[in-house]
Order: sequence, then structure tokens, then C-alpha cells
Amino acid sequence: MVAAAAWLPFAGAATSCTGGSEPVRGPATDLLTGRDWAHFAGAKPTPAGVRITRLDRRITRQDGGGGQPNPPVNLRGPHLVFQGAVRIEARLRRPDDTDAYLHLYGETPVVYDEWRQERRGVRIGVAGGRVRFDRWDGDSDRPAATRTFDGEFGKDVRLAVEVRGSGLVLEADGTVLETVAGRDVFRHGRVWFGADAQGGGEGWTLGELRALPLGRGRMSVRDAPGLEVPRSTGALRDLAADLARPIRLGTALAAGPLLTDGTYRRTAGQEFSMLTPENDFKPQFVQPRRGVFAFEEGDTLVAFAEANGMQVHAHTLVWFEALPAWMRADMTDEDRRRVMSDHIRAVAGHFRGRVAEWDVVNEPMSDEDEDYTNGNFGVRPHLWSEAMGERYIDIAFRTAREADPYAVLYLNEYGVEEDGPRWDALHALLIRLRRRGVPIDGVGFQNHEYTAADRTDPEVFRRKVRALAELGLKARVSEMDVLVGDGAEDEGVQARQFAGKLAVCTEEPNCTSFSTWGFTDRYGSTADIRTYPPGPGNALPWDPAYEAKPAYRALRDVLDRSPRGTTA
Repeated sequence: MVAAAAWLPFAGAATSCTGGSEPVRGPATDLLTGRDWAHFAGAKPTPAGVRITRLDRRITRQDGGGGQPNPPVNLRGPHLVFQGAVRIEARLRRPDDTDAYLHLYGETPVVYDEWRQERRGVRIGVAGGRVRFDRWDGDSDRPAATRTFDGEFGKDVRLAVEVRGSGLVLEADGTVLETVAGRDVFRHGRVWFGADAQGGGEGWTLGELRALPLGRGRMSVRDAPGLEVPRSTGALRDLAADLARPIRLGTALAAGPLLTDGTYRRTAGQEFSMLTPENDFKPQFVQPRRGVFAFEEGDTLVAFAEANGMQVHAHTLVWFEALPAWMRADMTDEDRRRVMSDHIRAVAGHFRGRVAEWDVVNEPMSDEDEDYTNGNFGVRPHLWSEAMGERYIDIAFRTAREADPYAVLYLNEYGVEEDGPRWDALHALLIRLRRRGVPIDGVGFQNHEYTAADRTDPEVFRRKVRALAELGLKARVSEMDVLVGDGAEDEGVQARQFAGKLAVCTEEPNCTSFSTWGFTDRYGSTADIRTYPPGPGNALPWDPAYEAKPAYRALRDVLDRSPRGTTA
């Protein structure tokens, strides 16, 4: 919560800034004092306001290129619900040349497995001594409109945005700058807040933030919903818990829709007993700058799990993707090792005792045929293995065990459910790791099935699970999704694939959990991001409208048919 700060009225605050003829109706509401800004990434409540730290958080493409901005949203803080006209006022205090921005989201962004869909919103701030305004219309990553305004803007600037019909009135230090087209950015009558620091400085302070209705407008302030979901019996998690050998039913979740989409939140809490953070534990999200951490979204997911009796399977500590630019920069092998180990200690240490399992190393096996021949062991060449060789895996697991001694430690991989050199190389790697005393507890089989060639016979998968048992290792289905067409026959294939893998997991004693990579196509990672907004894929047990598909019913059928536990 933020302590009260002294308030100095804005120039013109008593009347609208389109000429002063219409009085403001209704009191102004302070959006800082008594509101939750402590769970906002990069923010720290202080007596002077909310300190915004520069995160430089960006999302890179899978090849490491790009760098799509990913500024945080205060999902657990206040948001506005309004009708008619509303005015939002803010005070930005900059101790240095930091570029300071306030974001006003009409619709919160969606992160689809390492890609951010920018929906409708605006930002206003001070950059390079000028006021800058940007508007997103929900049809591109880039702003649809940008304005910059010169003036005598110092370190302490008061900004205001009035939402008046289809127009936005921009104001700085009591002076109207311009009325710009709003393009229905706030057509749903909601505003979520974000803030960002850019440039060469370290941060700035949001000294004041308030909102007031204009004219006949009406406005209320809503806090984030509670995390606990009312439970009902007979959900997937209940059926799985009632087996003779109970297993966890899990899914990948994102903090954004968890706090802004009530159906997503209710379904997640009711149906699943384990969650995997889809993105919010990945390095480019939690350590965007060296030594600067942003755990808030991850903390939200863990708090949701705790509120709903779920376990957390944390994903992921070491990977060659989803890395911030500074981790990819040139450095010595010793510094690379130090960076990896320090990251594991910091992240696993932060969540120590609050997560049940970790994906310590993600996807260590190569995609290239030559890495499986001529004496090569199939381990993927990337910045970690190039610095430490195969032993980067040993170092990662040993460091994770030290940082979180009671968590179950997994290696997570795709494409190893089927027979072939990829599985053979992984199996040989596991034998080497066991001989070296590496503290690995299990393997996650991702089971991503995007094409017909990815379909694996459940009995083939069963042999892999049993091979792990012979090595004393646990197994889990970690990220399953099955992309198909829209026909009934396609969804029948999808249902059989989900059911077949779950059946193996219920029948093999060392298989501990079955998790899907998301549960609704509304936010599924197989969405077509070549279009804007992205077209949903058909890969998960619920469709975009949260209607259960045959795959969901097939999962229930497997659990219903499995041996039940007995009561004394």
C-alpha cells in the first residue's frame, strides 16, 4: 500500500480542459493511497509515492532477435470503471534524465508464450525533455499514433488525460497540449494502469495519481479480484486426487488473464491441482537487467496456487531461449558460468519452499542431425554449453539443489516421447548424469503435437516412462497440446491423444503429473501471431469461449475408468 502524499491541485482541475465551461462533478479519487502497488513489477511504494525502477524488460524472438517491449501492468492494483467522461491526473518526478511513462490500458496486453499482443491503450510521459503521447489501437505491436510536445518541462511534471467521447484531451502542467483522436481505446469503460522507466537513468517517482468524473460522467475504482476460487466437486483435479495412486492435473497459467478474466481464473482454480508459470519465471521476465529482478507476476501465480490448494511446477531456470539481451552479450566462460549460477540461486532462492518442482534445464537436446553423429552426444550447442560443455547441466542441477533443497528437480524436453536418436541421446545423457551423481529427480515430456508427424502411440510413450523408472527417475507430461483442424474428426484425434497420454500417466507408478500447455484456446500458444489480433489455434481442451471440447470429456473418462482409492 502507498502512504498518503501531499496533494497540490492541478491547474484547471475544477473545470474540464476543453474551455472550462462544464464543471467537474464528483470528487477526485486518489489511486495511490491505500491501493496495492507493492505487487507491481519494478515498483516500490514510498512515502513520496511509487518509485518506478527501470527494468528494460523486453521479449525476444525464439532466435534471440527482436526485443518487443514488455512494460509491466499493475494487475493487482486499482483500475477504473467509468461511463461518460473521466479525467486522469498524474505527477511524474524525475531525479535525472530518466524517460518516465504512465500507461493507460483500455484492454490489458496478452502474452502468448513469448509474444506480447498489444491491445488498446495509450501512454503519456516525459522523454528527452518533451512530453510524448502514444496510442495503440489493438491492430499492431507499434503505436498507431504518436505526438511529441516541446516545452519547458522540468524534473517534476504534472500530466493529465481526459477521456471525452471519441477524443482524448492531453494536458501538461495545467496547459492543454492537444485534443487527439481516441479511436475507442476506452470503449469498454475501463482503465488499467502501468508505468515504465526508460533511457539512461535508474527510475522516477509516481508522486500522485488520481481520477475524477467530468460532467455527468460516473466513475468507480475497482481493486483486483481475490485469488481464491470457490471450489466445486467433480472437477478434473478431484478425479485425479481420488485415484488409487493420486496424480496432479496441471496447466500452464499467465498472470494477466488470471486477474482480468474471471472465467479463466475460475476454471483454472476449479479444474487443476498444479500450475506451471507459462512465462513469468523465464529469465527475460524475472531478471531483465543484471541484478534487477521482477518477481511480482511470478509471486501472483504462486499466491494463486496457495489460495487454491495447488502445487507449482516452476518453469524454467536454465534455457537457451527467453533470455534478456544482457545474458546473450559477449562474456568470458567463467562469467557465463557465474551468471547462470547466480540466476539460479536468486530465482530458486526467492521461491524456496513455495514451489514443489523446478524445470532446472529446459530442452538440452539438439535439433540438428549432425549433433547426433561422429561422436557427438546430441547436446544442443548454445551459450551455456559452449561455455561449460555438457557439465552446464550438472552445475545447474547442483546449484538448484543447494538453493531449494526440498524441491523436485526436472529436466524438460520435447520430441522425446517417440523412438529415435533424440530419445536415445537423452537416455544416454540421463545415464551419464546419474553416474556423475547429479541430483536430477525426473524428466518432463512436453508432448507438443502440432502436426500429424508429432502424434505418438501411447505405448511408445509408455516405454519411455518405464525406461526412466529403471533409472530411478520420475516422469511427467509437462506441456501437452494437440493442434488440429476444426472438424469433428480432428477433435476426435485430439481427444484420443490427450486421453492416451493421461492413461499412461495414471498407470505407470513413476508418472507424477499430467499438465497441458494452457487450457483454453483463447490464450493458447498455438495462436496465429502472423495476424493481428492473433487467430486462436485448436489445441487445448477448452475452446476460446470456454466451452469444453471432446478432449476435456476424454480426460474425464480416463480418470473415471481408473482404479479409485479406498477408504478405511
